[in-house]
Amino acid sequence: MDDLTLVVGQRELVGWTGMRVTRGIERMPSDFEILLTDVLPDEVMAFVVSPGAQCAVKLGADVVLTGYVDRFSPMIDKSQHSIRISGRGKCCDLVDCSAEWPGGQISGATALDIARQLVMPYGVFSDDTPDNLIFVTTDQADVGPIIPQQNLIIGETPYTIIERACRMAALLAYEDADGDLLLTRAGTGEAASGVEQGRNVQRAYADFAMDGRYSEVRGFIQSFDTFRDAGDIGNLQAIAEDPNVKRHRRMTIIAEAGDSAGFQVLKDRAVWEIARRAGRSSALHVTVDSWRDSAGTLWTPNTLVPVSLPALKVPPAKWLISQVTYSRNQESGTTAELVLMPREAFLPQPVVLMPTMGGVEQQAQK
Repeated sequence: MDDLTLVVGQRELVGWTGMRVTRGIERMPSDFEILLTDVLPDEVMAFVVSPGAQCAVKLGADVVLTGYVDRFSPMIDKSQHSIRISGRGKCCDLVDCSAEWPGGQISGATALDIARQLVMPYGVFSDDTPDNLIFVTTDQADVGPIIPQQNLIIGETPYTIIERACRMAALLAYEDADGDLLLTRAGTGEAASGVEQGRNVQRAYADFAMDGRYSEVRGFIQSFDTFRDAGDIGNLQAIAEDPNVKRHRRMTIIAEAGDSAGFQVLKDRAVWEIARRAGRSSALHVTVDSWRDSAGTLWTPNTLVPVSLPALKVPPAKWLISQVTYSRNQESGTTAELVLMPREAFLPQPVVLMPTMGGVEQQAQK
């Protein structure tokens, strides 16, 4: 049977009475919480871990999280002694700390370049890098366009800036099991088995929503060509519609640019708004009886799984794992809680990062 092992330095600590590890493609960073309780204080007190210590969490032989211990919390009461330890992946520094970059401006870089530059204070990129430093990796040949200029706002975190750049490049940014930052797209790989009613599903519920959807999304660009006397362009707009929203519900978006490239992004963004909201209007929360699929592979975020839940009125289909929580406790035993959504729910939002006054520039050239 799989056990959770907390690796701290040369020590491997096992015997936990309760545990939870959560990873997700929109969760940054991964995190864990483990508990040990015993009526014999000597056994519990042998587990001493310093907050801030480097650690790795393993389920069986598989590493699922690499990072740091955040909190070490021993407790006593009349009947027992206990220790609770919690921690997060290495990318916690990217969401906790403020971004550092000389001059506060990055020019002529892709989303991958920007991520590597912002991670630099927390990690370097050489073969002999210690395990505690962060790498930025990608499995994509196309990491998006060159972003002419990225301005850093004082106090922003590295992850806030990276995530914004990744949206323009249609990339997801999340932490892998080694604690490194992975830039990728919604996955196409499939698990060896899925979730099936009457077989491996302990609990499941579905969320089918309409409150977050709109019949029409209108994107607007205020063209700077209205500065001309003729003013023959005015507001440019792109419209996308959701035929499954039966009553009139309009959403308006203001784009970030006024040139032709910005208008194309505007059209993409209107379509994205419809598709993303449609995808997120359907979510499945499923608790299965194992941490692994039929091939012995851990359920992994960004993996497609077949779904068969006729009692929930869900047609057979392949849904994407948005988040997985591995847990074990005395009440529920060993379970994996999966949050599943259609793959379309994770199409990143296109944005324009450097607004340009296209009309003014064109006027100046004439």
